[in-house]
Amino acid sequence: MQYKCTVGIDFLDKELCIDKEPVTLQFWDTAGQERFHSIMPGFYRDATCCVLVYDVNILKSFESLDVWHARFVAEVDPITPEKDRVPFVLIGNKTDVKGGTSRVVEEKKAVQWCETKGGIAYFETSAKEKSNVDEAFMEVARKALLYVRRTTKM
Repeated sequence: MQYKCTVGIDFLDKELCIDKEPVTLQFWDTAGQERFHSIMPGFYRDATCCVLVYDVNILKSFESLDVWHARFVAEVDPITPEKDRVPFVLIGNKTDVKGGTSRVVEEKKAVQWCETKGGIAYFETSAKEKSNVDEAFMEVARKALLYVRRTTKM
């Protein structure tokens, strides 16, 4: 198995079809590393959806969600009414580790966090096993497309 660590910023494109409409998602992976915080706002500005990812096996990654959520909102939507803000999707990743026995953040806790942030969509995934990843991508695409439709004057 080859592991590729994100240093600074990485991105990937994913092509999907939503309601018979082709959609190209471009994901910018900031890896959540503090040392790269100063360069991240430039990547937030044209976002149409924000995907927050944490490791279900590491409590600190979950506990940092409030900070990352607040930073994104402060950079992108500081005065926008909440109903019109860039949508979020939360992903709890690495559900496969040790057969799920090393998990420290239960699904219920993540769902409650999402509810406190206005009903953010939540998915649990295993990127390694490709479990629930396509479903999460589809939700991101749907939310991004709805946001673009809502905010673009046609």
